[in-house]
Amino acid sequence: MRILLVKPHPQLLIAKRLQQGFLHLEPLELEIVAGGVPEGNEITICDLGIEKEPLEAFHDQLHKINPHIVGFTGYSSQSAMVKKLARLVKEHIPSAITVAGGVHATIIPADYAGGEIDIVVRGEGGTTFRELVNRYKEGLPLHFGDVSLSPQDPDFLRKAEAPPPEFPPVENIPRPIRDLVQRSKYFCVWTSAPENRLDTIFPQTASMRTSTGCAFNCSFCVVHHIMRGKYLQRTPEDVVDEISRIKEDNIYFVDDETFLNKKRMTAVAGLLLQRGIKKKYISWARSDTIAKNPELFQLWKKAGLGLVYVGLESMRGSQLDNYNKRTNVETNRKAISVLRETGITLHASFIVDPDFSVDDFVALEKEVLDLCPAEVTFTVFSPAPGTELFQKHKDDFICDPYLFYDCMHTILPTRLGLKKFYAHFARLSSVALRANPLRVNKVKVPKLEIARVIYRGTKYIFALRNMYKDYLLKT
Repeated sequence: MRILLVKPHPQLLIAKRLQQGFLHLEPLELEIVAGGVPEGNEITICDLGIEKEPLEAFHDQLHKINPHIVGFTGYSSQSAMVKKLARLVKEHIPSAITVAGGVHATIIPADYAGGEIDIVVRGEGGTTFRELVNRYKEGLPLHFGDVSLSPQDPDFLRKAEAPPPEFPPVENIPRPIRDLVQRSKYFCVWTSAPENRLDTIFPQTASMRTSTGCAFNCSFCVVHHIMRGKYLQRTPEDVVDEISRIKEDNIYFVDDETFLNKKRMTAVAGLLLQRGIKKKYISWARSDTIAKNPELFQLWKKAGLGLVYVGLESMRGSQLDNYNKRTNVETNRKAISVLRETGITLHASFIVDPDFSVDDFVALEKEVLDLCPAEVTFTVFSPAPGTELFQKHKDDFICDPYLFYDCMHTILPTRLGLKKFYAHFARLSSVALRANPLRVNKVKVPKLEIARVIYRGTKYIFALRNMYKDYLLKT
């Protein structure tokens, strides 16, 4: 049986600039799905994000493979492209089964009610896809339970309104098959340089998930809705075994929250040190987790942790309360101090509210300068599709709330007007790029890579400044 698994390419320019310049991670979700497919089947992963001509590449894959099943993953911003690609499948191979999974399929399955998609998979795809493949071979119905829905089912819309299904036990989730993609294409910009020199700023980087879900429920996040509040954690032994099999020296933990369980992550670091596994790691962590557990991050520094993404979101208590972040400014400052004292590079993420005034932007710029040297990035506060906040603001959206939900485009009105808002938004990123650790610490790196960073950074800032034009195109 021939199976084609597809990750759509980004449509909006800013997402393309981000992938091309700073961060492009492997399609781990599809590698996990592939890991669940029974042996004896022919599997191909097609990541259209690495293709110069995505649609042509997709056509080529269809003709080359002539698949029996085509599975798509996608966020809400990619849902329209998933349907477009599925229509192409039906035009070229009418007998092929099209399957949509991923975040959007899980939270808003009804959006795939049409002729393009045959099956909508909700929740964990690896276990469900395994069952789906077995049923296809046995001639059984492909829709079953609350995890595999058919838009052709008369009861589809009622089932689609149900909450996301329970995730299976973490030990049942397949482990990824990593050799189905062009691994040289995946990287993350690296600025952590304890010895003040780097052989490359763009090391090949593997992705890995040690846990799924989060114990918190920030108002801007959809994770707690997808997971129904569950936080699934792999055992330390299982985590370290997978790390030992990864060929890349740099690993990006893509957990929603990696360090919530101090005991588990202490055990993981201990096993890495005990087994002499020497790699470099990037991860996410909450500021309160860092502030409460400095010794945990000191241990992880020894194990290879070089950079931590921290959703500081704001250095104003009122905004943190509005986001239901359950942290405060003092905690944020403590976390920053812990990372600096430990020698771990901080990647601070801030949220820009559509209601920001010029004074708000100026105040945030000052906060950024006070943080540096640090990596600093910004997102725009937007209600996540599928959440109560999204439903609350449904009459306020200024654009397609799916396509533009990428945490960079606002889907809500701005106080300043779009052009002025994005001029200030771009300035924030420009200030942050000039004050990053590579520049401030005068890190020695290859000259050609410095030129590459400047070139890509300039294109990124230019794209940010012109994001208001995307709303005029409506595509």
